[in-house]
Amino acid sequence: METSTTITDMNADSLAECGRYLDLQDLSNMAMSCKFLKLLHILIPSGSVGSGEHCPQQMLSTFSHASGVRESYLARRTALRQFKFVDPLAAKFRTDAKPFNHLLLDKNNDIVFSQGSMIQMIKMGSVFSGRDFLVTLNDHKARITCMRLFPLSETSVFRSKTQQEENVLVTSSCDHSIRLWRKGSCQRCFRGHNGPVSTLSDKLLGDGSGKVFASGGEDGTVRLWSLSSSGKRGQQALKATLYGHTKPVKLMSVDGHKTSLLVTISKDSKTAGSSVATIDLRTMQRVITAAIGYDKAMLWDIRKSQGTLKPEPVIELDGHIGPVTLVHMDPYKIVTGGPEDDHVSVWEVETGTQTNTWVCSSDEEPNSNAGCSAMAVDGCRLVTASCGKEDGLVWFRDFTDATCPVSSSSHEDEPSSKFWDPQSYSDTENSDD
Repeated sequence: METSTTITDMNADSLAECGRYLDLQDLSNMAMSCKFLKLLHILIPSGSVGSGEHCPQQMLSTFSHASGVRESYLARRTALRQFKFVDPLAAKFRTDAKPFNHLLLDKNNDIVFSQGSMIQMIKMGSVFSGRDFLVTLNDHKARITCMRLFPLSETSVFRSKTQQEENVLVTSSCDHSIRLWRKGSCQRCFRGHNGPVSTLSDKLLGDGSGKVFASGGEDGTVRLWSLSSSGKRGQQALKATLYGHTKPVKLMSVDGHKTSLLVTISKDSKTAGSSVATIDLRTMQRVITAAIGYDKAMLWDIRKSQGTLKPEPVIELDGHIGPVTLVHMDPYKIVTGGPEDDHVSVWEVETGTQTNTWVCSSDEEPNSNAGCSAMAVDGCRLVTASCGKEDGLVWFRDFTDATCPVSSSSHEDEPSSKFWDPQSYSDTENSDD
């Protein structure tokens, strides 16, 4: 009986031997697409050959070469997460000409968006395999106000460890309800607000098995719900109702380091602008109140603002067309967009330098004035949505396997990118033309 050997059957020494015949770019590309090779690529220098117990000595003797390989890998990894390439895997989908209210990107590349009371899911895995990829969810009877993804393992529909990495979709609506979705259908319906439900917490609250999510409503209340309750109608799911706001609750967020801390925001008449209330769920007491406002995109360093009467932003992200209503920030980049700008902008976190811009509207109608109405960013992936006069458009871009850096390609040749590099710009660059 014949047996075949795959690359995953090879041990570390064999892979290291193969690495001797590859350059740094090849090794970086391989490491970005394979978790096993990624670990080997960082820890074992290419060129290390021999038995396993001799690897430490060989690593010391070839430290200089290994350092170069590792730096090359890290540089490419950073550039991918900063969207510094012009050739991502891209796909666009046309929808009804209705405004996009919300947009999410799941870990398995599923795109979820809402238009009015309707939810649609684009399964990217099915797109590339030629199967039916669009799922429509329409149980809500009024406009959807918020959508969140929570771990399936924290819900009562969790059954086995094979589902450990899956998420469930939770939505709120002006029809006074909250719904939990999985496998293309509604699994739970939560009711209790005396009016439209306006927002949901961005994370689960609490520790251990007693985790809950929070909702805010037009009735001015904040309610805590258990995802582990059973029953189609979510009986016994409501765990607490918090009072304090005098106006509709518009936004809320859970502290990333202390999951008992919930921040809620409402349009209270007592302050000019919006009020922010911070509630510690261990004591159910309000601990912080402040006034906020929105203008242009700015980057702040709170360490430099402490003890200062008039704190100043570290960097102003200028150059937008119209108001900035969409902002994403992670350790590598800031992505901004707005309803009057048909491009989203990408900025470096450390310097505030604009590194790239990507079109949101149709490249067939560049002057359609369809700005970016929704955006989702996750690692190397970017999804944008815009609504024109004829139809809506969803763009999906994945930079994971991109190979052409922005610095080596002319932006005039790439209609979906209008990148410029301030450091190399010159007024006389095209003087010979």
